[in-house]
Amino acid sequence: MSDIVISVKNLSKMYKLYRCPSDRLKETFHPFKKPYHERFYALQSVSFDVRRGEAIGIIGRNGSGKSTLLRVISRVLQPTSGTVAVNGRISALLELGAGFNPEYTGTENVYMNAAILGYSKKEIDAIYDDIVAFADIGEFINQPVKTYSTGMFVRLAFAIAITVKPDIIIVDEALAVGDEAFQRKCYSRVLDFIQSGRTLLFVSHSAQLIVELCDRALLLERGELLLDADPRTVVTSYQRLIYAPPEKAENIRGEIQRGQLVSLDKPGASSGNAGRAGTASTAEPTKEEPEFFDPNLVSQSRVEYESRGAIIRNVHISTISGQKVNHLCRNRVYFYNYDVEFTKDAYAVRFGSMFKTVTGLQLGGIRSHRNGDFIDFIPKGKIVSVKVKFHCWLNTGVYFTNAGVTERVEGGEVFLHRIVDVLIFKVMPSPTDISGLVDFALGEETDIAFY
Repeated sequence: MSDIVISVKNLSKMYKLYRCPSDRLKETFHPFKKPYHERFYALQSVSFDVRRGEAIGIIGRNGSGKSTLLRVISRVLQPTSGTVAVNGRISALLELGAGFNPEYTGTENVYMNAAILGYSKKEIDAIYDDIVAFADIGEFINQPVKTYSTGMFVRLAFAIAITVKPDIIIVDEALAVGDEAFQRKCYSRVLDFIQSGRTLLFVSHSAQLIVELCDRALLLERGELLLDADPRTVVTSYQRLIYAPPEKAENIRGEIQRGQLVSLDKPGASSGNAGRAGTASTAEPTKEEPEFFDPNLVSQSRVEYESRGAIIRNVHISTISGQKVNHLCRNRVYFYNYDVEFTKDAYAVRFGSMFKTVTGLQLGGIRSHRNGDFIDFIPKGKIVSVKVKFHCWLNTGVYFTNAGVTERVEGGEVFLHRIVDVLIFKVMPSPTDISGLVDFALGEETDIAFY
């Protein structure tokens, strides 16, 4: 028996786009079949095979065709051309509420969904308690699902999809829904599913999750399959693409299509034999991708606290040579800068900053003085320039910073001024990227200086 469970050959999905509803009617009745539509290809000539027991991640920008691909494989959509052959029972978790009748209770939807997957009532009876236990929604299992919260809905949907033990499970971003505890339970169950030799097709925008869960990954862009390779190579190529300056994006896309990939082991070498984990290195990034400043990269979540005696201005990151940047290279040294104007006399003053992820996770902060030290006195009208030297050990991604200045008052510290999410910056892809947020092996302890 063949170990190929999904075979996709020259798959295309085309939609007709009309400027207005009447154009559809005009096209239908036009005596010479004049077209009134434009063609939009959500998928274009996509081909790949999936073997039994593989965990395959699919990654790409919004609108790249990922969800359309899963829907065609799941037979929710019919392709315009090409073929999809599936050998095995599929359980698909494509979107919230798909396959659920809102008027039915949770129990009734369990039986209906499992029956659609080909299970008899006797088989469903045998797994019903496991489904209810995994969903953990209590007595709501007997209530119509239209009364469910989003979290309860996805709990039940995922519980059904994973507990019926299909040959192939298809998941479209569903693991990103629900509270932290439920997400952990989902990840654990998915790992058990993979280790049991079943097949996973998984769409996610989380590069780290693709690397951790999958054996192989596909990169989609504008409906085309740009790359089919190991997860680390695909994720690195994806990040190069999405973080590229506009003028370089098309060239990078062409390089990926032609197989001119960044090696995870040796800069500039072919990635054909690259493994899932890169080798940490202290080598400088290539000159072809230097740091730069994009004026359009501006924090949209900035929150400025009321001034209580100081005003923070001119927050930016600069290179050693003084160039202002917001796209950084790993393992290079930068300065975090801001000016503080004091509008009153201030005593026992300290300056600080905090670095955070997009989700708000605090990665760490920097203070101008440690161990209870501070600047004794700064007079009204004084402008202080804060310049903190740091080594960029962050992996590829988007990060935010805070900036603040404090004064010690009666044994405690109060903010004279504080700006949350004052700055957004990106760390660009590197051949030495590893999983996680920080590469702890890149260099020596961070050098911090106050000027």
